[in-house]
Amino acid sequence: MPHLRLEVYSGASGLGREVTWTHTSDLPEPWRWVTGGEFLMTNGMSFPKSAKEQADLVRHLADAGVAGLGIGENMYCPRLTAAFTRTSDELGFPVLWIRYPLPFVAISRSVAEATLLDQSHRLARTVRIYDLIRRHTARGAAPADLLSALARELGCEIQVCDRATGEPWFPGTTPLDPTISDAVVALSEASKNVAGGAYGLPSVGDRAAMLTDIPRHAGAALVTLSDPRVGVDPIQLQHAATVVAIELSQTQLMLEHERRYGSGLLTQMLEGRMDVAGVTAQLADLGLKPESAVLVAARSEEPERMLELHNSLWRHTLPYLCLLRMGTAHVLVPDGPDTDSVLSRALGPTARIGISRTVGSLARFQDAAREAAWALSIAERRETVVSRYGSAVPWVGLSSVADAQTLVDRILRPVLDYDEQHNSRLVETLDAFLQNQRSWQQTAQAMHIHRQTVMYRIRKVEALTSRDLADTNSLSELWLAVRAAELLYTRDSDRSESTPAT
Repeated sequence: MPHLRLEVYSGASGLGREVTWTHTSDLPEPWRWVTGGEFLMTNGMSFPKSAKEQADLVRHLADAGVAGLGIGENMYCPRLTAAFTRTSDELGFPVLWIRYPLPFVAISRSVAEATLLDQSHRLARTVRIYDLIRRHTARGAAPADLLSALARELGCEIQVCDRATGEPWFPGTTPLDPTISDAVVALSEASKNVAGGAYGLPSVGDRAAMLTDIPRHAGAALVTLSDPRVGVDPIQLQHAATVVAIELSQTQLMLEHERRYGSGLLTQMLEGRMDVAGVTAQLADLGLKPESAVLVAARSEEPERMLELHNSLWRHTLPYLCLLRMGTAHVLVPDGPDTDSVLSRALGPTARIGISRTVGSLARFQDAAREAAWALSIAERRETVVSRYGSAVPWVGLSSVADAQTLVDRILRPVLDYDEQHNSRLVETLDAFLQNQRSWQQTAQAMHIHRQTVMYRIRKVEALTSRDLADTNSLSELWLAVRAAELLYTRDSDRSESTPAT
């Protein structure tokens, strides 16, 4: 383009590089914001001054696939060093002076006019990419088929993964290399390893890996594996991410419908409102058999993981019923060698998971609910991720729901009945009294009541239980009974969900 009167400064051997677009930037690290093939133009406002930094700038731009660098003449660029010139010549990376006062937009228009044919080809590829979702939906094909078709269009391998775990988002798709999946989990949005709108990931063999965000689905990511010498068109990659977003939205609508159906059924089962024959048939339709299923009670300090739990179970092709109520996830799933790991990975490192014995039959479902709640209590008190009922080390000498129930009934039952009949707080006061080293004043302050009220309530407990808190044996029995009740009634809200038999 002689009419532009550009002057070659260095890197003349690279003048044959293809220019697909122009880009103007005065950012200190412009290579992070290009997609490859650009003629980069700058006024030099943030151009480095030292020889090493100037040479590094050339290397970074060349590695990012920039076609060449244009510097505005008589503007703000510092003196170009010999190291800059030498590096440009060695890499065949052309550097040109843009004569003052030629506007950068004149160069941009010339490049746009010269690349019209290439842009028409790009538009045709874009149309084909969006047509894939139409044909995929019409055929009702599996998500894996859509990803394969997108991979053929882009000329690279494509995988969609869960950002929290690095696992494949769609069942039946190839898992990521462990190195990449670990990098996905560890990736921070503040990462500076960015190029062409995508985050860099560790290479696998001779393939470069990049991660692209998926619109409206922050928990999922699109990962590409490609030949680094060819790369992936970043603009087409953004279109592919949009197509994947549409597929994810359709899938999540289906999963939400299934979750709601299952949560309604599980609610009836937990509350004992079920027709055994009807529920058995419904479970069979879902692929669940009571004789091989377990009931799970779980909590996590990451609410978004609790909300996505059913998605994780679906991704591992596990049939399930899932209910989230009062901060606890209740799940009915088949038991198997991977059940513990699937649940713990889905709920994250803060998870506390209790798993019942095999349900066996629906007649035993309420027992399984109590077992799961008991196991969850043990997991929380021992700060372990997973606790299975019957396999955990006994806590304060209690190894089962039956043990705890027997102890509570023998010692605290009169107090529990009194509280229920009179809407009083004797058990709560007893617990606070024991937790505050049997101090009347500290207990009163903790409960925001008068000291005399505490004394009256404790005397009432002693009368109802026929025990004296000044006696060591009585004190031990009452403390154990309160702890057992705490295990049986994990939270006040759980009493209505799974009340132990009286």
